[in-house]
Amino acid sequence: MGQFLDLLKQEETTEMRRDVVIRCLIVYFSESVDDLIKDYHGAPSDEVKEDLAQHTIKIVTKGGSTEDDPLDVGIVLEGREVLSGLSSVARACALLLGLIYAVNLSYPKQLRYTFEFCQKMLLELDSGKLSPKVHALKSKLLS
Repeated sequence: MGQFLDLLKQEETTEMRRDVVIRCLIVYFSESVDDLIKDYHGAPSDEVKEDLAQHTIKIVTKGGSTEDDPLDVGIVLEGREVLSGLSSVARACALLLGLIYAVNLSYPKQLRYTFEFCQKMLLELDSGKLSPKVHALKSKLLS
């Protein structure tokens, strides 16, 4: 989690804070950030396309290494980039939740607690039944 908190020291924008909170939430639930977010900074576009074809659900970031190279965030579903040009990882997460809900996809099992938290705590959908991990976080947040 320390590596993500170091990002806040470099640049404290609202978008960066949201990105760090999402990444820290994933780490808190002992899940892997790489299972949801894949960063392709400086990678050749051919390699990126090949790698994206192997992912079912993923948020991808490209560019953003310099001020002249803006961050491009996109969403991959079933190996295809369905949305791109998004301004932040937080916006991509919100849109991904909507896409999963609209297309009636299952949440990735390896990110079960992260998506449960987003669905039940943030969106307040079916919030009566919480897993022990999500319930523990809810208790900590409300105390």
